[in-house]
Amino acid sequence: MKAALARIWLKYALGAMTGLAASGLAILLAWDGATPADASPPTTIALAVLGDSSSHSYQDSLSFPPGSADRGGAFRTRTFQWTEALARLRGNEFNLGPWIRWGQPGQMAWLRDLTGLHAGRTPRKEDYLYNFANSGATCRNLMGGPLHRYPQAPRLVELMDHDPGRWRNGIVVIRIGNNDWSAVMDEQARDPKAPEVLAAAAYCVEQIAATIRLIHAAHPRTRILLVGTDNEVNEPMVGERRSAAAFANIQTAFDDFNAQLRELAGTDARIAFFDLGAWFEGLWGKRGPDGTPAFKTVTIGGKLRVTNTIGDAPNNAELADHHGGLVWNALWAQSLVARLREAFNLPLTPISDEEVARFVTAQ
Repeated sequence: MKAALARIWLKYALGAMTGLAASGLAILLAWDGATPADASPPTTIALAVLGDSSSHSYQDSLSFPPGSADRGGAFRTRTFQWTEALARLRGNEFNLGPWIRWGQPGQMAWLRDLTGLHAGRTPRKEDYLYNFANSGATCRNLMGGPLHRYPQAPRLVELMDHDPGRWRNGIVVIRIGNNDWSAVMDEQARDPKAPEVLAAAAYCVEQIAATIRLIHAAHPRTRILLVGTDNEVNEPMVGERRSAAAFANIQTAFDDFNAQLRELAGTDARIAFFDLGAWFEGLWGKRGPDGTPAFKTVTIGGKLRVTNTIGDAPNNAELADHHGGLVWNALWAQSLVARLREAFNLPLTPISDEEVARFVTAQ
């Protein structure tokens, strides 16, 4: 009697488990699993982004709800990140993909990966289709680390695989490392050769190299632009708590990290390096030998004077939440086009100073 009851209960339990598994699979299949279509003309150059908050679009209303203080505060509707500026200034030549709400929460994406389903972008955000950068990302998030949490590169390659022809002339911009680098800033200030500093640089270079191998294994003709990290020496508020010796140490560590990225880019004609520190100094200058501010003012359109200060208004290089401001991003989009023309001989139209001025003053 007991054995018969046990068999009956086992039968019901297995049936319930099968039903739950089927329901769970149905939910996984139904949860935004489709790959969004891109109807852009094939004549435009596809451009994808892997990175952190410096490349996460400011107009993402899912991550930065209207009324929040992030990404420009009261000025947010007219404050754009560099991909947003590039799309508005050269959207006829670059294709960042359609502006779309797409992706899954981390757990859902992990389950889809586990069952062999296309996971898409994580976390879910409102952005250009080919922009996989997300706020808070570190170099671990390029490949996902041991737990495969928010792996940007594998999921971008999955998306690229749906339309390989588009990526034969495409570009992937890798701009990541700020969060890894800033986490060891105190160690850099004390000793640029500290084990923690060397380990952070080595890990990022290793993850970037793995990302490049992954992309080129599937899309060998895709070009890759590596962008150096921000130089914390240029932070407006840093001078209040650092000595001249500390600034010199931070600069040495920064130069060493940049040298490794430049060396990585120099191994292959399909890869180029963009020196973000040199770019900043070419516009706003740098600190004096003793660490005191000696920054310059950038004038846009003969009227708007932009200083290396913090605030959401367009006359500040940096936003109140310590991300690049409108002018910073417009000028970087301009320089990005110039670097891509130079490095890869691409038939891109340079962005003139007059175009930058019109774009900035129209906001």
